[in-house]
Amino acid sequence: MKKILTLFLVGVFALGILTGCQPNNETTQTNEQPQKTETSNQSGKTLVVYYSATGNTKAVAEMIAEETNGDLFEIEPKDSYSEDDLDWTDSNSRVAREYENEDERHVELVSSTVNHWEDYDTIFVGYPIWWGIAAWPVNTFIENNDFTDKTVVPFCTSASSGLGQSGELLAKEAGDGDWQEGQRFSSSTSNSEVQEWLNELGIIE
Repeated sequence: MKKILTLFLVGVFALGILTGCQPNNETTQTNEQPQKTETSNQSGKTLVVYYSATGNTKAVAEMIAEETNGDLFEIEPKDSYSEDDLDWTDSNSRVAREYENEDERHVELVSSTVNHWEDYDTIFVGYPIWWGIAAWPVNTFIENNDFTDKTVVPFCTSASSGLGQSGELLAKEAGDGDWQEGQRFSSSTSNSEVQEWLNELGIIE
């Protein structure tokens, strides 16, 4: 009887030791959860950059920012364009001279620096169309920033001209970034039109 009892106790003790050596699956799963949470939070932020000569592009930019919960950054030339400067029908106007002389299209900006630029994953870039291309103050901003690992979505406003190759030319200027097909908006664009476009892009639902 003593032998049986002794063997029983030895067996229980050995089983306890083996059980204590088993991996703790609950602990392992708990350690993995923060990594999954961290990955799911790496969605980044949205920035809407725009140059607006007459206010039309600004209006669309504000709609996009509102729908995407994005931040706004206005591109501002140091020497701002007056109404006369923007008179494209006058061959002596500033924009007409700059169009004819590409060397004059480098427009110095108040600032090209966006605070916490590295935090933004998606960048919308808005501009009016001048002679079939993006208004050239935008080029200066593009030249001065690094679009590596960023999704870039161009949009423009115009009376009748389409987006044309403006987005492709800006992408070439940038040299980096995942540039998407852009969209042209009229001066009378509604919020519902912007929402529909963002839905098509899969940016909002």
